[in-house]
Amino acid sequence: MLKLANLRVSASLALLATAAAATGALARDSGGFAQAEWAQDYASPAAMQVQRSLTPILSPQTVAATEQMVERYKEIVSRGGWRPVSGADRLRVGAKGPAVASVRQRLIVTGDLDPAAGTSGVFDSYVAAGVKRFQARHGLSQTGAMSLATQQAMNVPADIRLRQLEINAIRLRSYSGDLGRRFVITNIPAALVQTVENGQVVTLHAAGVGKIDRQSPIMNTKATQINFNPTWTVPASIVKKDLIPKMQKDPNYLTDNKIRILSGGGEISPKSVNWFSDEGTRYTYRQDSGADFNSMGIVRINIPNPYGVFMHDTNTKGVFGDDFRFISSGCVRVQNVREYITWLLKDTPGWGREQVEQAIESGKRVDATLTQPVPVYWTYITAWSTPDGLVQFRDDIYKRDGVNVPSTISAPTPVASAESTVPESFEPGDEEAN
Repeated sequence: MLKLANLRVSASLALLATAAAATGALARDSGGFAQAEWAQDYASPAAMQVQRSLTPILSPQTVAATEQMVERYKEIVSRGGWRPVSGADRLRVGAKGPAVASVRQRLIVTGDLDPAAGTSGVFDSYVAAGVKRFQARHGLSQTGAMSLATQQAMNVPADIRLRQLEINAIRLRSYSGDLGRRFVITNIPAALVQTVENGQVVTLHAAGVGKIDRQSPIMNTKATQINFNPTWTVPASIVKKDLIPKMQKDPNYLTDNKIRILSGGGEISPKSVNWFSDEGTRYTYRQDSGADFNSMGIVRINIPNPYGVFMHDTNTKGVFGDDFRFISSGCVRVQNVREYITWLLKDTPGWGREQVEQAIESGKRVDATLTQPVPVYWTYITAWSTPDGLVQFRDDIYKRDGVNVPSTISAPTPVASAESTVPESFEPGDEEAN
């Protein structure tokens, strides 16, 4: 089994795929820290596999590549685009029928399958490889088998994809200035975090970002401080929206999640509160530190901003294996967070990987202030291309493209998180939300 731990990135991301043997060997990110992972199984031909790109989403190279892709999609649209695919949502290797030929033709139009693969009505390893490549470009689980989400993504019309590329080319050009020698990119629609140094991606992380009704903001800020083993004071907005309703359903919720009720400097019992009145809004709620139950996991990354949001670990890492990762109240959860904070602290004396591990294992609150704050860009990019000619599309989850892009992932589709045994918890989020 091929291990990708040395890549320091999550195997749950489409951009992280590397070549596995044609026999169907599995590629995983061992990570070492119980992060979510899924199998990546790439069939031949190797040329159709999606390799990890070292080019940042925010870079002159991405701008140029995206503008070139705009021209290519203009040609596709002028030729009539592609035909819709139907009845293909359950196809897999070995399937036969006219729907397979339809999938083949759809994959050929966008370069996911070599035209030499022909028009056979058999779903063979070449079609599976093409489907995986298509899924990788659309942020979907790379199973190589068709699914409803894959079919829906295939059926987004070519003219809408062209308009997405044109809109996002403008967005990308707005970041054409000097972003810094070291910086962080959070691409919200892709639920993806990149760390960039000297013009190249160093680490890549799956992310959990804001729900549709509690959106992560688009902003430019800086990472200034790392809080190890943090407690969490529940914002008033989440007390109203989440905590009180949960207590009404489950009187043991606060105790199970180690959340204390504070009033006047003292602690009061959850049993003494009338949860069916407004009494619960009068108190302060603080969750103890602890990797297994604290909503921020082992670490919080402070990025000063007017929205009250931040970046953090999580106690429910299974979500990183899901296609749908729009699950927070505005903050951003980061997979393989130890790699991320080690990179952030790289230029801060006395904070190497060993010191990071020691701070985490101590179980105590430890703060590390970055000697040089690192620029952080939270962006909204739904379509872009890399210099190797690979074009990526993501759902316009917050409906900001203005072109009515149909949703391909309209609801959570659990993969790894379905197996989570962690008690249901709410997430840190926008502390300024009403």
